[in-house]
Amino acid sequence: MAYRIGIIGGSGLYNIEGFTNQKWVTVKTPFGTPSDQLLTGTLAGREVVFLPRHARGHRVLPSELNHRANIWAMKKLGVAWIISVSAVGSLQKKYRPCDIVLVDQFLDRTKRDFEHTFFGRGIVGHIAFADPICEELRRLILKSARTAKARVHDGGTYVNMEGPAFSTRAESITNHKLGYDVIGMTNLGEAKCAREAEIAYATMAMITDYDCWKVDEAHVTVEMVVANLMKNAATAKVIVTGVIPQIPTKPAWPCHDALRNAIMTDKKVWPKKTIAQLKPMLVKYL
Repeated sequence: MAYRIGIIGGSGLYNIEGFTNQKWVTVKTPFGTPSDQLLTGTLAGREVVFLPRHARGHRVLPSELNHRANIWAMKKLGVAWIISVSAVGSLQKKYRPCDIVLVDQFLDRTKRDFEHTFFGRGIVGHIAFADPICEELRRLILKSARTAKARVHDGGTYVNMEGPAFSTRAESITNHKLGYDVIGMTNLGEAKCAREAEIAYATMAMITDYDCWKVDEAHVTVEMVVANLMKNAATAKVIVTGVIPQIPTKPAWPCHDALRNAIMTDKKVWPKKTIAQLKPMLVKYL
């Protein structure tokens, strides 16, 4: 089979020049409905699957995202690599609006971590998550961003807050003083589910604002975020189109083997129903 490359991002991203053979596909999952239909097609000589994270027209709140359904649908469609393009706030002066931070760490400030795993219902699994981003994919994106002459930063910690309100100033100042780099509302759950699904996942954190710790800057507003999102989208398209041909055609990175030593439950007692639900992830271990 030809393994596909997934892109999760803002609605504007699927208008990438050269994205041909487009077809919107409905995928039913045992975990409910994904954010939207998934758009399959060809880009830069590879088969890709695009998912508008918040649905076309931006209808899904960050805390309403069904990460399990989104990642399960990607896996079902043969995706082995996911590039996430995400709007974030900057927590440090050196990261300016329209910069890109290729994060390599997450800090979980959500209250929904029980929704960020496929395990349970009779199968216990504990993935290694010390390095939550696929480093091989991250380096390829870094190379493409530098080729595109983007203002890109190598590494950083993404604070995943719940939302939907932006941070209080006290929260923002605390995150700034602790030395974290960017703040967003979506990527941690995606990264966890992707690792369990043995999909290589990397985040392009696209800065739209300075959150609200920086008192000499205008506070984050929706207008500011949207304006910078549009500027960021053009850069993201160039980088994504550049990185796709660099990705190997066969999944052979450590992330693609993440479940090998992760499942604690004896295979003899795996419930049939749970096996059926997790078939796309477990098929090579059955």
